[in-house]
Amino acid sequence: MSYGYSARLIEINKRADDNRLGVTLGRVCIALDIPVSVIAQDAGVSRQTVYNWFMGLYDPRPNYKASIVELISKLNERK
Repeated sequence: MSYGYSARLIEINKRADDNRLGVTLGRVCIALDIPVSVIAQDAGVSRQTVYNWFMGLYDPRPNYKASIVELISKLNERK
């Protein structure tokens, strides 16, 4: 069950560096209300890792980048 995104996370994501891949992923997921748990499961990482990406605290490791770029592209088609 998804409870949506907190106002705090949305605000942090808006203020984060939009050149960071995880922040871009976060913006798309927030706009489409894609649960963090879905992204975490698909990427094979923890929910906390996804939150850290969305907030711009960490960049995804290189081995995740290609799949994240592809995911962002697919999600953008849904907008």
